[in-house]
Amino acid sequence: MFTKNVLETALNEEMTEHLGHEKNRAERGRDSTNVRNGARKKTVLSDAAGEVETEVPRDRESTFEPQIVKKRQRRLTDVDEIVLSLYAKGMTTGEISAHFAEIYSASVSKETISRITDKVVAEMQDWASRPLDVVYAAVFIDAIVVKVRDGQVANRPFYAAIGVTVDGRKDVLGLWAGSGGEGAKFWMSVLVDLKNRGVADVFFLVCDGLKGLPEVVEQVWPAAIVQTCIIHLIRNSFRLTSRKYTDALKRDLKAMYEAPSAAAAETALEELDDRWSAKYPALIRLWRNAWTEFVPFLDYDVEIRRMICSTNAIESLNARYRRAVRARGHFPTEQAALKCLYLVTRSLDPTGTGRARWTMRWKPVLNAFAITFGDRWPAAETY
Repeated sequence: MFTKNVLETALNEEMTEHLGHEKNRAERGRDSTNVRNGARKKTVLSDAAGEVETEVPRDRESTFEPQIVKKRQRRLTDVDEIVLSLYAKGMTTGEISAHFAEIYSASVSKETISRITDKVVAEMQDWASRPLDVVYAAVFIDAIVVKVRDGQVANRPFYAAIGVTVDGRKDVLGLWAGSGGEGAKFWMSVLVDLKNRGVADVFFLVCDGLKGLPEVVEQVWPAAIVQTCIIHLIRNSFRLTSRKYTDALKRDLKAMYEAPSAAAAETALEELDDRWSAKYPALIRLWRNAWTEFVPFLDYDVEIRRMICSTNAIESLNARYRRAVRARGHFPTEQAALKCLYLVTRSLDPTGTGRARWTMRWKPVLNAFAITFGDRWPAAETY
């Protein structure tokens, strides 16, 4: 369906360019009488998607020569590459046009490419407002910085959230454009949006330790537990210390995040204080300031700990976003940046429902959740 959508959109835009007008928009008094004349079904073979049934538009005078799927062409070669180019690489219209020429030896103008991508993302608003599940085992949130030219080029935060459903799938919950730096105030509007779209309960919200976020989460989902990413804490710890102490510091930090309980972790923190406070007081402040959001995962068994101890679930998505953003450098508008990020998401989610193709392979984790949060865990018929 994903390949069919791209091909048919491209073919219809080629017909628009050939006739010089949109469907049912022909100007009166024009010289040509050529108009659309329905479509014919055609099945093409793709290495990436197998058999793809498409509808190729026709014109009354039979002068239309499609380039994306040429007449009598039965096999698409490397169609997955062109799809990825359109949806996931953040390429400019000129680069995509050149890619069409390289892959298919087809001459497709930049204007046609622009119309194709605009029509493909017309569903973005529906996607951004779609209803969500009632309960999520965990929600991972993060923001990336994108350069947007609004008068002058400036850094803008774009917020993303991923939710782990109670049946083990990961949903890309949405994308939001912010202003200024990343802040808890804007996250408040994001979480309220998620709640308004049906998210009534979240067991864990995992973040990178943004100041003020726990208070925001408590207002939206009072029972949710905020867990800071221990990977971020460890990285920040090494930034504050000399490399020659790396091995010794690793052992001391490991004693905290692998502690059997919160009390044991606090004992390890005191030992860290004794050993390092004189040389690196900022290191101790870092851990003490984050302690309330660091310790929650230590109250749970290994399966749940492994799932909620870091923001890795969303970092992989952010890595894809950053690759697309680097390919463009900066964007002329906020909408253009959102479109690029959405196209990356859409390439992971051919259905357009927000459910990415990643499936959690952590059945023991979900069983542990069901046992631990038995009174809040939804019955099977509710999801």
